[in-house]
Amino acid sequence: MATNQAAWFHSKGGPFTVAEAPMPRPTGDEIIIRTHALALNPADVAVWRTTLFTTSWPATIGCDVAGIVTAVGDSATKFNVGDRVLAVANWSAAARGNKGSGQLYCAASEGLAARVPEGVGFTEGCVLPLAVCTAASCLFQTGNLGLGLPGVDGAAEGAGARILLVWGGSSSVGSCGIQMARAAGLEVATVCGRMLECSRNFEYCKNLGAAYVFDYTSSTVMEDIVDQLKGKTLAGVFAAVISGDAIAKSAEIAHRLDGNKHVATVLPPMASSQVPGGLPEDVTISFCWSTHIKDDEVGPAIFGWITEALAKGVLRCKPDPEVVGRGLGAVQQAMERMERGVSATKLVVEIP
Repeated sequence: MATNQAAWFHSKGGPFTVAEAPMPRPTGDEIIIRTHALALNPADVAVWRTTLFTTSWPATIGCDVAGIVTAVGDSATKFNVGDRVLAVANWSAAARGNKGSGQLYCAASEGLAARVPEGVGFTEGCVLPLAVCTAASCLFQTGNLGLGLPGVDGAAEGAGARILLVWGGSSSVGSCGIQMARAAGLEVATVCGRMLECSRNFEYCKNLGAAYVFDYTSSTVMEDIVDQLKGKTLAGVFAAVISGDAIAKSAEIAHRLDGNKHVATVLPPMASSQVPGGLPEDVTISFCWSTHIKDDEVGPAIFGWITEALAKGVLRCKPDPEVVGRGLGAVQQAMERMERGVSATKLVVEIP
């Protein structure tokens, strides 16, 4: 009989230890996944360092997972035991003790899971789930940008009639945003990050489909964007990084351009005070809670789209994974590496 293990942390910012964990049992529409690869996000560092969403000890981390389905809940209908999937692992504030992908077996809602097509490995597939959720919430949910959903035949006809500005295109969320916006028929401009890597990131963003790439470190970045995009119809701005300054600049750009003067952002509502100087009167802003897409029409559409989009190359597993180590014991090293910051890469732990 299979047994479970997890990478536990026992205190705020404390060390991780690998030890036995309860075996998750599927309820409702849940599936149980034998983890073969997990990817780390900045949210995991926040959970570890601040105990965000942590109500009991010991606790685990991890949103992104790829592996094999080992059990399905009574109301789960999309997957069978043995399916290869990528998913957002379940973790809730109410009972997060053994939730998260930082363990051998984890639970996920089938609404936030997709089959991994042949030719895509677990190491590659695990970079996508949470970033796809976050980008999809900002781009497609009503109340955010409300764009039309992506297709699977490449950039739709009419691409270029409207343009989306993505601030933070080299981030994992921005990378997904660029690709999904192109698949939804939009032209894309992006601002990419990290001062010392802008040249590399420029090519990276163009390779994802961005028509225009701007350097966020330039003192004239706002003027450069407005001058280049003047005369185009703005579909809105997607601020894919948690930065009040980026949102303020995004809002000012939306104010100066024609079209949808709305900024959809990953900055949490409680952090809105970080936006310096307020917003222009004609610009609106919205915040996303990424996994909520499973509760409306966006989640089923996007997670139903992922498999074929991957198979056809419309969606790629970007940023590229950087394997930090193998086995749950590598979670500590991976978290410390994530805390130092990454650009145009996704840190992954493989679980044999």
